[in-house]
Amino acid sequence: MSIPPTVDLERAAAAVRELLLALGEDPDREGLRDTPGRVARAYAETFAGLWQEPADVLNRTFDVDHSELVIVRDIEVYSTCEHHLVPFHGVAHVGYIPAEDGRVTGLSKIARLVDVFAKRPQVQERLTTQIADSLVEHLRAQGVIVVVECEHLCMSMRGVHKPGATTITSAVRGQLRHAATRAEAMSLIQAQPRR
Repeated sequence: MSIPPTVDLERAAAAVRELLLALGEDPDREGLRDTPGRVARAYAETFAGLWQEPADVLNRTFDVDHSELVIVRDIEVYSTCEHHLVPFHGVAHVGYIPAEDGRVTGLSKIARLVDVFAKRPQVQERLTTQIADSLVEHLRAQGVIVVVECEHLCMSMRGVHKPGATTITSAVRGQLRHAATRAEAMSLIQAQPRR
């Protein structure tokens, strides 16, 4: 992964070193000596979505004259809670009804779009909304449904200490707001995999 020139790795490493000192740790001991630089590089990778635009991911469509629902489900999500800078992880299910011209995007583009918004300081509610709104804006999708299910480590390892608690958010746009279409999408999302 190339790190954008706007990322100041040296400054980020100095901040991590200062945090370790503030917590009473010795950043010069053997196990921590290289940690500030590693953390700075890890954050640059973890937050790579800050330097990506959804338009760059959804930049190509294919004329397949498809007017029905397309769903990519069980897309792994790894993001970082913007309140505590602790990970949350789970899956996203993304469905859309193509634009009136029947053009679709590549299936991998849907997974990449999820990453664009997940790889930044984030809250799950906004993540869900941003994915849905981008599909409407960039693909002119006639309908969109996004369901995100995640475990938040800020709830699991600190605070209320409830490991395994899952947060589910959804965003629905256009034709998928109709009860029958939404029910069809949800039944496909919730169907048991045939593996």
